[in-house]
Amino acid sequence: MIDIVENPGTEKFSPAKSIGAAMADYMSKHDDFYLFSPDETTSNKLDAVYEVSSRAWNLPRADFDMPESPDGRIIEMLSENSLFACMAGHLSAGGHAAMTSYESFFMIIASQLLQHLKFLQQSKKVTWRPEYPAANLLSTSTCWRQDHNGFTHQSPALISTLLSLPSNLSNCLFPIDDVTAEASFIYMMHTNNVVNLTTFNKTDQPRWLNSHEADSQFGDGGISIFDFLSDEDPDYVFAGVGDIVSNEAIMAIKLLRKDLPNKKFRFVNISALSYGAIGTVDRKLTPAEFDKTFTKDKPIIADFHGYPDTLKQILSNYSDSARFKVHGFLEQGSTTTPFEMLSVNSASRYHLALDVAKLEHRDDLVEKYQKVLKENTKYAHTHGIDLPELSN
Repeated sequence: MIDIVENPGTEKFSPAKSIGAAMADYMSKHDDFYLFSPDETTSNKLDAVYEVSSRAWNLPRADFDMPESPDGRIIEMLSENSLFACMAGHLSAGGHAAMTSYESFFMIIASQLLQHLKFLQQSKKVTWRPEYPAANLLSTSTCWRQDHNGFTHQSPALISTLLSLPSNLSNCLFPIDDVTAEASFIYMMHTNNVVNLTTFNKTDQPRWLNSHEADSQFGDGGISIFDFLSDEDPDYVFAGVGDIVSNEAIMAIKLLRKDLPNKKFRFVNISALSYGAIGTVDRKLTPAEFDKTFTKDKPIIADFHGYPDTLKQILSNYSDSARFKVHGFLEQGSTTTPFEMLSVNSASRYHLALDVAKLEHRDDLVEKYQKVLKENTKYAHTHGIDLPELSN
């Protein structure tokens, strides 16, 4: 439990390691829990589970192998299709499980997921069918961190797929930090008859919330106002959906506070989306709550982990689409630096700040922000790293 975060955003921790620790704790208390994973459990920083169980393995092993045994509950196989099929069978028998994969390769099981969701939809009509533990998907190695892999490893498409399904049986969770990542795992393990997709990064991210605040993220309409970053009666509302892009939205506010000291800003963290709505399947944000949080008429500038149109569609169910500008992944970039990956997709802090500068008709700020973006592009291409003031 993290009871107090004294200086939000100043310390960094890995959301993946936090989920790994929560999963190991759950596995130690529930003998029916299995982890289904390609050969990436360690590289995805979920290897705390090895402290509780071993990999399932029946063949001879060498001294240098990872912990392996015939009764291991970590199923590793470089075939997402086979892994999901095994997990679906385990869920049908009443067992609990999670499956992890690189974000871009989760689309490999999209057809299987659709069939699983159809099964859940129909099973609700059969009285003797029991409730089924949720199919929990842990999506990491995301499109926003491509220091090594590149264009082939960039695709948040499963998010859009699940959010488009009117069966309304899918939760897409976006923990903003390591504490919220732990809370998202605990939430997933208490759900039934749904598919949960939690998207997070394995790189260290700023810690913003304590455990109490994190727990409320998934039971209170999927949103929270960060009071320590927000003003009353704001002129502009910024929203972040995902860990890395939320940090960019927060940094945009900090930039604008310096350059537009007479303007007021609010930051809203969105931690959950479901069909047509902010929030989870069983607790969607109401229109009245949306207006209270985002105001009824102020501009909304959002940075989204996935494709912008996916979030635009959801926001349009709450308010006039002319109010908001949504940034996100635009299928741009390859192997590049972290800030440049955001920049080429127009999802960086400066791109968000540009929205406000243009609305305020501040050509001087437009020129200033565009200059920084051009300078970083040149620096990154020359040195292979971002400008120090942007990489920190």
